[in-house]
Amino acid sequence: MTGTPADGGARGAGVRGRCRAWLLDGLSETAARLPGPHGTPPPEHRGHRWWRVMCLTGVDYFSTLGYQPGIAALAAGLLSPLATLGLLALTLLGALPVYRRVARESPHGEGSIAMLERLLPWWSGKLLVLVLLGFAATDFIITITLSAADASAHVVENPFAPAALHDAELWITLVLLGLLAAVFLKGFREAIGIAVVLVVVYLTLNVAVLAAAAWQVVSRPVTVPDWWDAMTAEHSSPWVMIGVALLVFPKLALGMSGFETGVAVMPQIRGDAGDTYENPAGRIRDTRRLLTTAALIMSCFLLLSSLATTLLIPQEDFKAGGPANGRALAYLAHRCLGEVFGTVYDVSTICILWFAGASALAGLLNLVPRFLPRYGMAPEWTRAVRPLVLVFSAIAVGITVYFDANVDKQSGAYATGVLVLMLSAAFASTVAARRRGHRRAAIGFGAITAVFLYTTVANVIERPDGIKIASLFIVAIVLTSFASRVHRAFELRAADVVFDETAARFIDHAASPGPLRIIANEPSEHSRAEYRIKEYSQRRETHIPGGRPVLFLEVFVRDSSDFTADLRVRGDEKYGVRRLRVEGATVPNTIAAVLMRIRDRTGRVPHAYFTWTEGAPFGHLLSFLVFGEGETAPVTREVLRRAEPDPARRPRIHVG
Repeated sequence: MTGTPADGGARGAGVRGRCRAWLLDGLSETAARLPGPHGTPPPEHRGHRWWRVMCLTGVDYFSTLGYQPGIAALAAGLLSPLATLGLLALTLLGALPVYRRVARESPHGEGSIAMLERLLPWWSGKLLVLVLLGFAATDFIITITLSAADASAHVVENPFAPAALHDAELWITLVLLGLLAAVFLKGFREAIGIAVVLVVVYLTLNVAVLAAAAWQVVSRPVTVPDWWDAMTAEHSSPWVMIGVALLVFPKLALGMSGFETGVAVMPQIRGDAGDTYENPAGRIRDTRRLLTTAALIMSCFLLLSSLATTLLIPQEDFKAGGPANGRALAYLAHRCLGEVFGTVYDVSTICILWFAGASALAGLLNLVPRFLPRYGMAPEWTRAVRPLVLVFSAIAVGITVYFDANVDKQSGAYATGVLVLMLSAAFASTVAARRRGHRRAAIGFGAITAVFLYTTVANVIERPDGIKIASLFIVAIVLTSFASRVHRAFELRAADVVFDETAARFIDHAASPGPLRIIANEPSEHSRAEYRIKEYSQRRETHIPGGRPVLFLEVFVRDSSDFTADLRVRGDEKYGVRRLRVEGATVPNTIAAVLMRIRDRTGRVPHAYFTWTEGAPFGHLLSFLVFGEGETAPVTREVLRRAEPDPARRPRIHVG
């Protein structure tokens, strides 16, 4: 017996409903309690010890050992150790102090982007955030694709890999990206536990590889002199060596990846029992400890790996197609400790590189819901994890196909994203130190900002692919953000509406004889005569019942670039007129939110009275979108129509 069409439609609707519920799981979370490993945990979550959280950010930071030595060798050749020393100096004396300051100034995971947002008012601050989000997207997306591509290189180069996998880096990378997306679609609850295991195993294996490499160098005393002779023969003086190392330094910027992730994971750190939201002193202290420890560990590994790979691997093996390209330490693991150990090392490297993509994706899932929905520049579904995972995974697939899963081709875009974020953090730290009166700190951060500016510009000039990719992200984010803002302009846009004691008393008194009558009034009208004229004209033109009490509602636009806000309505009485006064991002949406709240409080549908505004409709629309004003009456009515589908319960709008 077959089902009826209605049965089929019901089943289809049920399936669609379940799929929608699965996709939007977690949508009710607020921006302060974001899903994902980098989001703010709920209050009942105690957090983790700082060293465990360090492993979460470490899967991004430490995994660069998989490809950084090879990139350094390609960029600097025999000068790779000297160039790496310059990188370490900037890491410990530049990036580390900057992000220790960021941890103090932005302790809830917003990072340097939020610090810069506070520097600029109105739309300029929002536009700056959109641009920085474009660079952040470049950094995190390329982290995902580059790490997966390097993991596939380790798969292909392993001697035990089946012949069918050779020349299949692209397909292997796409499979790894698919597995990464599957993990996030399933759920990402045990990220820190997995990260701890991966980091401990990976760093332990690296210690073994570097120890074996050191033994080979010691057992062959001519290795170091041969390297030194070749380097001095290639470069005439120490000053030339230093100059060349500084010139190639921007290409090594990948070795500083992970600092922005380090401050993003701050909400996961337990801190002290006495920490409060306003003063999480323990969390700040432990985050700074996390950043310092990670930087010191990574600096030691980078310097030793650079020395080992430069001394023991022929320069031609680092080039594209060479056995050490993108996998220098893995090459040494196979050569120094045998194929079995080398395979174990390959598996560990593949896992941590793949999980570095997970850390980067979690960073994106933290940043986007913190900013774009709050600006109205993304749909509400972007607060949910799974739809964003699908969007970012699709972008990662496109980037991988475009670069043909090549690590070297993606390194420029990666470095651009990393350097711009570090430049913004250094500049934000400079401004923050100056505003707090820390003159010496401001000078130091200013010098670091200048160094990062030079490094960023040099990297962009040398490898313009990075800025091209970042520009595509920026344009896409800006266009889609403003399109979303226009699309969502007629939402209610009020997180909460609260009446003070006086306002509540006015509302209850005015509503006691019947529906409440409210006159929407320009806040600039303050004289007794202006109020009397306004009330008289409204009673005459819109037929307010004679003798019925009225309240004046006045909205002050504080920042029209904001999208949602908590509304606090204040009541006062002046010139014998009772007024409700409130600050909001836009006039029509604020009035609509107040009317809906009055209806819920009194149980009666309120009536609001407006006067037509002179001017062109299109100009009024632009004024509303940009300045939060314009022709108030029709926009208020449209906001109410969308917010309340039942006409009988919808507040009434009258225009005279």
